[in-house]
Formats: sequence, structure tokens, C-alpha cells
Amino acid sequence: MRIAYFLTHPIQYQSPLIRRLIAEGIDLHVYYATDDTSRPYFDPGYDRKISWDVPLLDGYPYTIFNREMVQGGRIRQVARFKEQIRQADQERPADVFWLHGWNNPFVVAAWKVALERGCPIILRGETSLHSIKTGIIGRLLHRWYYQRAFKKVAVFLAMGTLNKELYLRYGVDERKIFLMPHAVDNDFFQSRVAEARPRSEKLRADLGVPAEATIILFCGRLAAEKDVGTLISAVSQLNQSSNERVVLLVVGDGPLKSKLSQLAERIAPGMVLFLGFRNQTELPAYYDLCDIFVLPSTFETWGLVVNEAMNAAKPVIVSDRVGAGIDLVKTGVNGDIFHVRDVRGLAAKIRYWMSNQARRDLGGRASLDIIKKWSLDENALIFQQALTQLIGRNPFGYSKTESPHEI
Repeated sequence: MRIAYFLTHPIQYQSPLIRRLIAEGIDLHVYYATDDTSRPYFDPGYDRKISWDVPLLDGYPYTIFNREMVQGGRIRQVARFKEQIRQADQERPADVFWLHGWNNPFVVAAWKVALERGCPIILRGETSLHSIKTGIIGRLLHRWYYQRAFKKVAVFLAMGTLNKELYLRYGVDERKIFLMPHAVDNDFFQSRVAEARPRSEKLRADLGVPAEATIILFCGRLAAEKDVGTLISAVSQLNQSSNERVVLLVVGDGPLKSKLSQLAERIAPGMVLFLGFRNQTELPAYYDLCDIFVLPSTFETWGLVVNEAMNAAKPVIVSDRVGAGIDLVKTGVNGDIFHVRDVRGLAAKIRYWMSNQARRDLGGRASLDIIKKWSLDENALIFQQALTQLIGRNPFGYSKTESPHEI
């Protein structure tokens, strides 16, 4: 079964999954709208040029349609992408189209080509009900539109509970939904953490963090939706007695860095260190160094940094707007969930975990146990099960006399 996988650009979290599926013998060819992220590029979210230090294009077959993203209006983009996809599919006809998401013009074009050909569609996306930001009318229209569109999808690969809930609310038959966990390369992060551990004391000393201090870690873009200001405010409320010293490490860059630095200097002087952007191979050392990981976002479809921190056996605290929370964070077991923007509530959660080393150790071990089940191995198994279900049945769910609805 030939599978054509359509992604807008190379993604550091997708490449290990693709290689894992290829290793399982799955006949997979990836089509990228552009390869710009495989080279140094400016990321507006980080407000800087980025060059990933892990291979994004190694170990699997792929086709790149454009060096840069197609410009122009949405209609023009879709038309251009359809032309490119049709030609590629003529040269290497696929049995299945696998789409990541459903709104980007490139993915919409692939969807249209699949329906024209009568080719089964596998759909994987991150959207949940709480991530649809329109008003009531917009939500109703979204549901009406995609209830119709989703009828033409053969298989849904849900990334987590909230993603699955959206499909069910939109009328998708649960038998079409496979839970394919949103995962990182656990082996990579666990091995890198183990390599970094012997150097953790040196890293702490290089950063100037006192030996008795509890280290709180945030990793991500310094943008509004990450709400790092709430985390800084929470840290400023913590008791700064000699036996409860706290240091917050902020790993990342973004347009709000200057504003957040000023806030930290004003309300939490000496308690916050801004370390700038750190690449994939560098991050595990900071996950290993910290005592507690916090993601305070006001909007996060998932939050793969939570997976990464759990691979370092750390308790994690997330806001109730972080999609991963419902699946990965067990309150009081491996971390906590606080109400978004609740400074006092977050401070209380941090204080609970920082007050007891044994509790943190148990929580960290629980994190590691949980994340072992959210793995690329599990992804490969679920994907194979989904393909098995496709064989020998009409995946579209409409009769031969009906015309497929085009998205």
C-alpha cells in the first residue's frame, strides 16, 4: 500500500516518526510544500533565525515542491499546489493520502486531489474544541462544514483525548478513530538526558544557580500565548527563605523577551535567568537540571515540551489550556494542572512540589512511566492497525453513485 504523506514543511517532531514508520516497512513517501525549515530560516515565533541541529530530511523518501512557500491569495495557492500534487501523483500513484491538518492551502489541495481520484484519506491533526477561537456562529459554521467534510475521511489518527473529542462531536464514527499519541522521540531525549547528567553540577555552577535552589524550567517561544508573565509572577510570590530558594530558567526567545526581562527585574530580581534559544540536542541538559517543569500557556493544542520534560523524569505543571494535560498530567501523581492565568494557584502548585524532594522523585518516576506509552513505537503499531482497517472495505462511506463532497 503506497502512502503519500503531505506536510507543509519539515518538522523536527515529524521526521523521527516518519523514519520509524519506514523502518517498519511502510511504503511512505513524504511531500513537502517547501523545505525552508530544513535550512536556516527566520522564525517569527522565536523572533530570530533558526537552524535545527537534528536531521530533518534524512532516512526517508521525500519530494519538495518549492524552495519557498507559494505566494498569493488562498485560491491561487490551492490551485498551484493541486497542479503540483496531481503531477507528482501521476508519476508515483498513491493508494492512500495521509494529511496533516485540514486548513492549510497545501493540505486542502491534497484533500481535493484525493477526492478527485477516489483515494482514501487518513487524517491527523491537533485541533480540539477549545482551540477553535471564533464566536458561537463561527463554531457552528465550523462544525457544520467539517461534519460534511469528515464523512469523506477513511481513518482519523487522534493525537489525544481532546482531539478525539472533536471528531466525535462532529459526528465521526468512533470505529474510524485511532488514538495515535502525540509523541516525541523518547529514546533520543532519554539518552541525551543520561549523557547530560554527569555534567549537571557544572551546568548549575556555570549558570550561577545555588546548590540549594529549586530550579523551575520553562521552554518555548516568548510569545503572548505562552503566558510566561504568569509564571514569573508566581515565582515572585514564593517564599525566598534560605531553605526555599527558587530560580526560574527561561529557555527560549521571542518578541516578548525584553518585556518579560523587565517584569522579572521588577518583581522577581535575581530569581529569573533568560537563557535564550536552545536547540534540540541542547535541551535535554536543561530538562535534566530542573526540578519542576512548567508550561503556563493560555493556548496550546498539545505542548510537546511536556513530553520532553517527562522523558527526563520530572514532575510537570501545566495550565488547563494545555492540550497534553488531560492525557499526560495526573494531578498529584506526576504533576498538577492549574487554572490559566491564576498566579496564586500556580504558585501554590509549585510550592507543593518544591517542598518535598521525595515527592518530586516519585512524580518524576511517574512521568517517565506515563510517557513510555506515548512513544513512536506506539505510533507505528497504531498506524499499522489503521492501515489494516483500510484493506478490503470502502473507506469513504458513500455509495459509488454519490459524488464526494470537495472540501
